[in-house]
Amino acid sequence: MLPSKSPPSWAAITIAFLSLLIAQLACARASSPASAPWSVSGSAPGTSSFNPTQISQKTYSRQPGDPILTPTPDQPHILPTLRTESEQYTIQSGDTLGTVAQAYGISMDRLIDANDLSNPNLLSIGQVLTIPPPTPGSPGPDFKIIPDSELVYGPASVDFDIDAFVREIGGFLSSYREEVDGESMSGSAIIERISYEYSVNPRLLLALLEYQSQWLTDSEPDEETLDYPAGLVNDWRKGLYLQLAWAANNLNRGYYLWRVDGIGAWVTFDGEIVPISPLINAGTAGIQYHFTQLYDRGKWEHAVTEEGLYRTYNDLFGYPFDRAVEPLVPGLLTQPSLQLPFEDDVEWAYTGGPHGGWGSGSAWAALDFAPADTLGCVQSNEWVVAVADGVVARSGDGAVVQDLHDDGFEQTGWTILYFHIEARDRVPVGTIVKAGDRIGHPSCDGGVSSGTHVHIARRYNGEWISADQNIPFVLDGWVSRGAGYEYDGYLQRDGQIVEAWADRSTINVIRR
Repeated sequence: MLPSKSPPSWAAITIAFLSLLIAQLACARASSPASAPWSVSGSAPGTSSFNPTQISQKTYSRQPGDPILTPTPDQPHILPTLRTESEQYTIQSGDTLGTVAQAYGISMDRLIDANDLSNPNLLSIGQVLTIPPPTPGSPGPDFKIIPDSELVYGPASVDFDIDAFVREIGGFLSSYREEVDGESMSGSAIIERISYEYSVNPRLLLALLEYQSQWLTDSEPDEETLDYPAGLVNDWRKGLYLQLAWAANNLNRGYYLWRVDGIGAWVTFDGEIVPISPLINAGTAGIQYHFTQLYDRGKWEHAVTEEGLYRTYNDLFGYPFDRAVEPLVPGLLTQPSLQLPFEDDVEWAYTGGPHGGWGSGSAWAALDFAPADTLGCVQSNEWVVAVADGVVARSGDGAVVQDLHDDGFEQTGWTILYFHIEARDRVPVGTIVKAGDRIGHPSCDGGVSSGTHVHIARRYNGEWISADQNIPFVLDGWVSRGAGYEYDGYLQRDGQIVEAWADRSTINVIRR
């Protein structure tokens, strides 16, 4: 039940492309400890956790010729250590050699050699593979490319007019149009849509597009970039929307893996293991990961140092750390009081534990609920309701975004994403809603889904807030806990436990 607009990853995709993806086991995290600092604010939603005056936008004056400095409040990061012993892995449904190799941080060639595989495309469920330890190369650079606030769709992007910027430059992107979900969209509109869907900063997307294809400054870019402007040559990802969706998902994956200390080394496109420098920040990690999906070690090194994407960004927008918003997510952040997203005295099912807020790369920020009396993608007359007071900042394409701070911007403070909301009776933009007011009907609208449900996720200042980490979802006192695997998890309240299950079951029924 992922809110993804992209084609299914399993559909006629080559083993080379599959090796770019990380399976669920790559994102597996330890369950939240019982002593996790769960803290629920009892104040009115949005009034105590965010205040624009509490966000400091740092300005670092830099003159031509000055050394490149990338200030950041980050302390050296504690990274997972690399394995030194071989392990065994049993092939499960949906596995490919590429996803297993990526998950364990080794090259496909090394995995093939360790198991003497004559046909690497042929795997059987139950087959046991020996996973050798990675053989790392030299560490990656510690150069910080952007602050974290320049990766997310947060406060630093509120005053950025994408269309005006693109039209002023006047390159190929300014006249580009593409049909997305039956609607003709301009290049600027596609940038904006990817930004708010994936919660990725539009300036970063534009810089990546320029670095890869020169679509901003060149009115006649190379013909080979016209179908694949983000650099991924794959027929399932033709066009600007699908190319940037792939890139945004990569940026999120690197960013949030870094946030949860979930990775210690990158694997470049040619299979080299690159230990990550503990001195970079999450925003830089997102970019470093993205370029591993395109380049060998040499080209990757260039892309993530001073003469790479950083230079392109600086040429377009100026020194990136001039826009640093600190802190993006305060260390003592607490969740405002939230209720369950359905009406009183109606049975619903808890069908999805912590999983990606948008796509497979973002933080495990989302939980899923479905009317208990539905199976498959059927129309439902049940109502999804607001979990708190706030204003509707966005409504359309299956999504409703509620701003709990009431300033109307989804880039600032606490926001709630309700996804798979049917167009019928969906609440319009600008509506002020109270907790319990109707948002719309659950459905399969807006993305890939196996059944009618609502997907609900939280963001703060544009950053997806994990439901299985230090600020778990708390809904009517039900506390979310992850079980270590995506979509698996529990809601717990006063000794009661409801387990996530993607079907009808006595273990997943819940009501207000």
